[in-house]
Amino acid sequence: MNREELLEKYQEDEDRIFAASIIDKIKIAKTRNQIVVTDFLDMYKKKVATDVLNYSKEKNYIFYTKYEEMDKPILLIFPQKYEDIIRENKFYYSTIIQVIRVELPNELKGRYSHKDYLSGIMKMGIKREKVGDIIVFDDGADILVKADISEYIYQNIKLLTRFSKAKFKIVNLEDVRKPNITKKEIRITVQTPRIDSIVSELINCSRNEATDLIREKRVFVNYECTYRNSKNVEIGDVVVIRGKGKFKIIASQGETKKGKIALCVEHYI
Repeated sequence: MNREELLEKYQEDEDRIFAASIIDKIKIAKTRNQIVVTDFLDMYKKKVATDVLNYSKEKNYIFYTKYEEMDKPILLIFPQKYEDIIRENKFYYSTIIQVIRVELPNELKGRYSHKDYLSGIMKMGIKREKVGDIIVFDDGADILVKADISEYIYQNIKLLTRFSKAKFKIVNLEDVRKPNITKKEIRITVQTPRIDSIVSELINCSRNEATDLIREKRVFVNYECTYRNSKNVEIGDVVVIRGKGKFKIIASQGETKKGKIALCVEHYI
């Protein structure tokens, strides 16, 4: 593997550092003959990691989530001797991932969102990548965290004012509750499939406001930050607008009488 050639593909320092870390983990798995794991990955980092793994012709790896509906996997790279254990799902993932369960009192049920839980944890100085999916319910939440910091989060989250009336416990990954993903199908019409036009229609804002969101690095296509408002969006693409929502372009419904493109979109609520 030509390490420098691979790293030159990435323009951002953060991407190069992350790609280099995956190269190092591949080497450790081989030379030390042991399983290595990453922190939780967002979908863009998963894409970067996949590119590195493919470039390295590495076959022994898995992106693990407890449920398909979850967005933040952990990457495991393993030597050949562990292949059967991993492939047959016999690895005990609770050794690397645990769950902080939040139970809200009756007067707070339904009042807390994903943002409330995440911002509370961030106030503890926890790095975002140490926290995986936060599965929110009316009566509380299941928060996936790296096992090595689960006790720290458990002891400190209860000290936050917003959670002073809540109850907490650490549960094994096997007992995490399944996300209840709600999708709403909507229809939009656009003059062009450009990302600025798509964003404008998805969140009902002007094209100039959509361009501002793109400049502010708040718009992602297939979990990769897009910098060009001229980028075209295709059927099957996932568009994430940070602070506004997640959308998947699922079908084209042809042209309207005015010559606009009609698109069917799933909005993740």
